Amino acid sequence: MQSLVALLLLACSVDGFVTPSASRASSLLRETAADVQAKDGGGMSGDLGIPCEEECALSCYPNLPETIHPGVLSGQAQVDLLKHAKENGYAIPAVNCVSSSGINACLEAARKNDAPIIIQFSSGGSQFYGGKGLDNNNYKAAIAGAVSGAFHVRTMAEQYGIPVILHTDHCAKKLLPWIDGLVAASERYYEQHGEPLFSSHMIDLSEEPIEENIEICQAYLKRMSKIGILLEMELGITGGEEDGVDNSDRPIEDLYSKPEEIHQVYEALTPISDAFTVAAAFGNVHGVYSPGNVKLEPKILSRAQEYITEKLGDKAPEDKKPVMFVFHGGSGSDVTDIQEAIGYGTVKMNIDTDTQWSYWEGIKNFEAKYHDYLQTQIGNPEGPDKPNKKYYDPRESMRAGELATIARLERSFGDLKCQNILGLGPAGDPSDVLGPRRGGLPV
Repeated sequence: MQSLVALLLLACSVDGFVTPSASRASSLLRETAADVQAKDGGGMSGDLGIPCEEECALSCYPNLPETIHPGVLSGQAQVDLLKHAKENGYAIPAVNCVSSSGINACLEAARKNDAPIIIQFSSGGSQFYGGKGLDNNNYKAAIAGAVSGAFHVRTMAEQYGIPVILHTDHCAKKLLPWIDGLVAASERYYEQHGEPLFSSHMIDLSEEPIEENIEICQAYLKRMSKIGILLEMELGITGGEEDGVDNSDRPIEDLYSKPEEIHQVYEALTPISDAFTVAAAFGNVHGVYSPGNVKLEPKILSRAQEYITEKLGDKAPEDKKPVMFVFHGGSGSDVTDIQEAIGYGTVKMNIDTDTQWSYWEGIKNFEAKYHDYLQTQIGNPEGPDKPNKKYYDPRESMRAGELATIARLERSFGDLKCQNILGLGPAGDPSDVLGPRRGGLPV
């Protein structure tokens, strides 16, 4: 494995595709795990003294710009990854998580698909992560829960050897104190580590007048860009219902953004920083609905790119896709619509409903398979005195949920053309994996 790591280090380069110079290759080969931990503060592994070996110790990836590394990304590394996605025709799955088990499933799925991933928390998910027994006045439980989740992601992402964007999802106007608390936490983290705690935050003021939406987003981008946090803003309404927000009765015209509005956002934010994405509405709906009930119009994104490119003239980028778009309400969408949106500059797609179901389905199927072993502590089809502890151990049903989610995410990575992106090759089987009674578990 050490020889493989050396080869991967050798393959890393500035543009992600060109063999490095002899001097740079030599310095990369001399770089040990301890050197990587010591560099730039060493990340969480270095801070906590956790072993950082093999893929965790890579300083970059063979197929990506050299700024991109294992662990949580921010600043230029994050922008470089999103631009690489836009330029190379893939989008990164962004999965809402409410537990460390869900996070671990995402990290495992990303490594199995040799790809980056975006892990994100909603305000309600953050509160749940902190514990429903905590008072949430002034969103203090949601702030504490998101910070706790962030430290878990930072600790484990390096160990899985994959790049992660750590994001927070929809933040309506009434939830801005929640984001204020998280940005403040990132500012304090930045003072000690030279990087923010979170990679990016979404400000969703799509229900407010567009002028107010833009003005508030400008203020947040000015504050966040100082420490390397990217802003995602929403323009137009995402239909359906998610996390207590119900837009199922909104007028149909609210579900489609206009090129002129997207250009207005681009013109307002670009002078501040290029570290922003736009969740433009093109008929997106949260949740899963019967075929025919959701009409996506990805060409809205194409028309916006063309409109802004024309306005920019000679200043337009070569790919004629000046905007990095985000696809909300991705669960249940037709793969043709997904891949068409990617072709128009979509770099991120949110996934929540499908992974909620997959986790539950894994637990449901586990219960069905071992039903007769899960009714009492003692006594099962093998005998009235046989213990059932290894079946009702919560790790068992949780692992079943994780495995089902990993399988579902593999479909998402494929739909988003986000496989074999890092250049690490297939993931090896983990060794010395123990459970109760030293691995004697049915799953």
